[in-house]
Amino acid sequence: MKYLVTGAAGFIGYHVSLQLAKMGHEIIGIDNLNNYYDVKLKQARLRILANFDNFVFRKLDLADTPSISDIFIKNNFERVIHLGAQAGVRYSLINPMAYVDSNLIGHMNILEGCRENKIQHLLYASSSSVYGLNEKLPFSIDDNVDHPVSLYAATKKANELMSHTYSHLYGLPTTGLRFFTVYGPWGRPDMALYKFTDAIISGLPIDVYNNGEMLRDFTYIDDIVESIIRLQSFIPHVNPQWTVETGSAGLSSAPYAVYNIGNSNPIKLSEYINQLEITLNKKAIKNNLPIQQGDVLNTYADTTELAIAINYKPSTSVAEGIRKFVDWYQEYHQ
Repeated sequence: MKYLVTGAAGFIGYHVSLQLAKMGHEIIGIDNLNNYYDVKLKQARLRILANFDNFVFRKLDLADTPSISDIFIKNNFERVIHLGAQAGVRYSLINPMAYVDSNLIGHMNILEGCRENKIQHLLYASSSSVYGLNEKLPFSIDDNVDHPVSLYAATKKANELMSHTYSHLYGLPTTGLRFFTVYGPWGRPDMALYKFTDAIISGLPIDVYNNGEMLRDFTYIDDIVESIIRLQSFIPHVNPQWTVETGSAGLSSAPYAVYNIGNSNPIKLSEYINQLEITLNKKAIKNNLPIQQGDVLNTYADTTELAIAINYKPSTSVAEGIRKFVDWYQEYHQ
């Protein structure tokens, strides 16, 4: 089939594009290659994708409405996997307008492209951050998500609402993907594992928020990709029996669904750091700090609905995932 993958030079977008290319699908990947983090890393990912004749890259900004409309018109996409966004909770405290442009206007442009060109299925990246002030664990798709604690989280909740509207009004099948702390090879340099590895190897201190007492449901990239590949064929359908009062909040009478994609085995940040120290055979110099504004204290995914839908559950252990990341890191940085 023919796919549009947004954020194709990004962490998850690269891995999904690579898997689709290996499967023989035709992919057009778009990305604006912004400088939120080292563009050389994005370009290195694209060089690998360029080895596949069935992958084509176009440099485009999601907020560029005419260009996004044009790429839909000129290509008969069957499915869209929308992973492009302005990422990062902490950066949303510094540059909020970047999230409005990419995550709100950009998402709207993708929805319009899908509507006007009758796309079979739109999958899009949401986030575990939508659970905000929720304290009940594990997080279920039936939980209320009306109290985000960062603008980033608010834009992801908005994406879910916008998508439901298009599913309801136009019958566009949409699936939201609530990712839980994704990590692995080719990860982003602004994420904890990359930053910690950099610092420990260099003998520099690492900032550890909330004394490492935060629980995180670390989810390995290969498990994320497998879930997406399976879900793109699991297309939501109209369900007249569903009601707001009696149905799951992650589903609808419209062709709409939202799923948690997490390992369902959360550990403390301090344990995660300890596993990295074991893998690197070097102790970290820790700079303990209070919890940072915008951070959720704990995350833990209930993936019951995901397992029912696609007969798959993320399960890569943190020890294995960190080892694979460190192997990649040492090769990439020589």
